[in-house]
Formats: sequence, structure tokens, C-alpha cells
Amino acid sequence: MSLSLVSNAHLDESSAKIRSKPVPWEGYQRAELVTSEELALIKKVDRQSRAKVESIHLSDGQTYALLYLRLLKKLQRVDTMQCLLVLIADALLDHDERIPLFARTVQSDPDLPYAPLIRTLEAQDDFVQLKSAQILTVLLSSESTPLQHQHLQPFLKVLSSLVQSQSQNKRDVAVQCLESLLARPECRRAVWAIPGILAGFVEILLHKPGPQMSYQVIFCIWLLSFEQDVAEQINKKYDIIPLLIAVAQAAVKEKVIRVIIATFSNLITKAPSENLPAMLVAQLLPFSKNLSTRKWSDEDILEDVQYVRDELERNFESLTTYDEYMSELASGHLSWTPVHESDAFWRENASRLNDRDYEQLKTLIGLLGSDDPVVLAVAVHDLGQYVKHYERGKKIITDLGAKAHAMELMTHPDPDVRYHALLSVQELVSHPWSAV
Repeated sequence: MSLSLVSNAHLDESSAKIRSKPVPWEGYQRAELVTSEELALIKKVDRQSRAKVESIHLSDGQTYALLYLRLLKKLQRVDTMQCLLVLIADALLDHDERIPLFARTVQSDPDLPYAPLIRTLEAQDDFVQLKSAQILTVLLSSESTPLQHQHLQPFLKVLSSLVQSQSQNKRDVAVQCLESLLARPECRRAVWAIPGILAGFVEILLHKPGPQMSYQVIFCIWLLSFEQDVAEQINKKYDIIPLLIAVAQAAVKEKVIRVIIATFSNLITKAPSENLPAMLVAQLLPFSKNLSTRKWSDEDILEDVQYVRDELERNFESLTTYDEYMSELASGHLSWTPVHESDAFWRENASRLNDRDYEQLKTLIGLLGSDDPVVLAVAVHDLGQYVKHYERGKKIITDLGAKAHAMELMTHPDPDVRYHALLSVQELVSHPWSAV
């Protein structure tokens, strides 16, 4: 993997300044932190022209790979770590064939190459932290065997922090590192076990980043969707389907839509029962029909769009009205679809909310805590319909604590919520108690 795959203008600008800064190498030798041999070697490349350093790396690359990592292991001053990280990155830039030189340093010291780089991830200096992340990504992505837990876990924890950072540079580098690492199955499983990373992805997308960052984040989600556990649970945990649809609808770049549709294709292929109902509720079917009429420069998009559309149509045709309602309820995205205001629907189905120890009813009651006024209005309306059409509904609603919630919503700031809460409370108050 090329170092240039994790690129950042801030890192490039800082690296240029660091190359010309002096480091007190002689002082380190006097303090017996650096040997005379190490001093002689480092002075040959310190603040030298790119061409001269290149020729030295060309003739003595293994020696210098070992030197840089040994010095990084024992020297902890920020300016020195910055210099060593730039030297390592310069050695690797456009020279993938040198990656094995750094990997082979383990033969001289079992802590190398990873321990010094993992330690520098914890530095308080942003450049040191991000440059270490860049180099670690190159080395780890190039490993021919599964990555060891002690190397991967601390790195992913730092990436989790970076991807949730307020700093644009930190988010940018972290997302690019994850793009590269998630090509590996063991990295996908490890990332899925760290909720902060997915939460960070969602937060980035909610803030409507530019097309490139949107693409990179969704590319990470697409890679994750190849894992069965992820495909089954990602929408339930992170509400990712409506978010990706919203990003696709607003996207101006074809590649953003392409990676979103490819993600949906994976979710349907790997976990149809978990994802198709949520996709229907989020109105992916009409959107996919619209996409299938567009002209695309990439034919793969059309193939994925047609697959998603066909699977949604097949699922839609087999849905009963109650299936639709349950899908909407499970998604948490209630809206004024026709079933909510249909007396015939409630007469036929109100009692079905009691199935499996009131599972669906409890889900409905849980939505009374939503921040979305539309969801609140529909949910409190549905509770009123349940009480109106199920003779023991009033007692059950009261026993489950929903009556108090409905009454609180009568003072909600949103007028629509207040109106439907009032109607539901009237049903709760006026409906006669039935014998138990």
C-alpha cells in the first residue's frame, strides 16, 4: 500500500517545515542516548537534499529503517519524534518496495516496527500522532498474515478518538486510515467491536461534509457491510439506511451514489429480513426507480440499482398492511402513512400489538420519547387508536406507564403533538374500564 493513499495537506506542509529544523543529535550522544555509530548515520541524512537522502536509502535502506525505528523507540522529545517520523515517511513515499525493510526490523528487535509507532500515537502533539497513524496504516495494510491484536487494538482505539474529533485534519486522516485497514476481514471485525468508530462515521455524515469525505466514510461502511454481523445489525444500531438515502438524494457526485447503492446491495444480499422492511419505510423503492431511469457513466451502478429495486418490489408485493406498520414501527420513523388514520386497519389489527408480551405496543410507547415531533404526533395518535379499538387497551396502556407520557405531551411545544396527545388522552379518560 502506498503512503500517498493517506494524504493530508496539513501533514505535508508541516513535514516541509520539520525537514529544515535542527535536532540536537550531538547532545543525545553526549547524554549517551545515541551511539557514535548512530550519530554518524543520522547526520548523513539530517537536513540533506531529497536526492542525497534517496541515494543513501537506495544503497543502505535496511540499515536506515532499523536506525529510524531504534531512535524513535528511545527518544521522546517532540521535535525529535517529528523528525524521525518524517524521515520514515520520506523513505516510504513512492517506494512500496521499502515496506519489507521496516517489517524485517523485528528480526533485530521484537518491539519493532510497531511498538515505537504505537507509543507515539499517544503523543500530545497532533503532527506526531497523525504522522504515526499514516505510517502505521501503510505497514499494517501491507502485512501478509492476520494482524496481531496488540498492534491493531491500540491503533483502532486512537482512530476511534480521531474520527470523533472536532478537528477536520484528525477526522480526515482517521477516515483514510480506516479506508485502507477495512479491506482486511480481521480489521472489519475489530472495528465493528468499537462503537465509537461507527458513531463517528454517522456524525460526520449528519453534518453534510463535502463529496470526497462523504465518499470515503461511506466506502468504509460499504467495506464493513461485507461482514454478516454488520449487515444484520448496522441499521438497528445506527439507523444507517435513512441516513444513506438522504446523502444519496443530495449527492452531486456519481461515485457517492455508487458506493451507497453498493452498500444497500450488500445489506440486502447478506441480511434481507433485517434491511428490506427498513428500506421500504425509508422510501428507497421510489428513489431506486428514479435512479434506474438516469444515465450513468459506470454500468455497475445500474446493475446494483436494478438489483435493489427488484428486491424491494418483490418484498413490497408480499407485505400485508400490518407488515408495513410493523416495519415502520421497527424503524422508529413513523410518518402519516395511510394505515395510521384507517379505522378499518385498527379494528382489524389493534389487538395484534399485544403479541409476544406486548412487544410492538412497547416499541410504540418507546417512541413517545422521540425528539422528532412528527414521530411523537403519530405515536401518541396510534396509542389513542389502540385504546379506541381494543377494549382492554386503557388498562394495559396505564399499566405500561404510557398514560402519563401521553398527558405530558399535551404541553409539548409542537401544536400537532399537543393536538394528537389531547385526542388520545380523551380516549384514555373516556373509554370504559373492561373487566380483566
